[in-house]
Amino acid sequence: MSIKFHCEHCGKKIDAPDTAGGKRGKCPACHNKIYVPQMDADDELKLAPVDETEEERQKRLLNETFQLTQHILQEKGAAEGGGPAGPAAGAGDDEVTEAIVLYLRQMADGDLDNARQTVETIAAHRREAKGILEQMATSDPAAAALQDIPPQVLSGLIRNLRTRIS
Repeated sequence: MSIKFHCEHCGKKIDAPDTAGGKRGKCPACHNKIYVPQMDADDELKLAPVDETEEERQKRLLNETFQLTQHILQEKGAAEGGGPAGPAAGAGDDEVTEAIVLYLRQMADGDLDNARQTVETIAAHRREAKGILEQMATSDPAAAALQDIPPQVLSGLIRNLRTRIS
């Protein structure tokens, strides 16, 4: 039997041998050091109830941050001479960008079920998503909603998403 758990950094599911329980190792996906939990057959995992009001508050704050960031970027584009073609060309891209940021946030938070649903939305707009992902991978400042994710993990999540939609 093996120990199955998720990496605390990138969310990837890891299958470790029983002998690795209680030790540290490297995640095969993001290469961060992780602790392999020690699980005996008789151990009961104690879980705390989820505070849904706190989750809703975090989602609302992330959405507000994202909207403000988009507004600032649009103003910056207009100030740099984006002209009328700038916002019209990016109208569909904003929705794809929002879905990509949501997916990356979900993966970083370990919300894998919702991330699977979000990637289906992104896959419907492959061409736009690939361009946006390329821009995100090369740009220095990430979206405000992603600032707390370590750069290496974010880079790995972007590469993973690119692979999934290809």
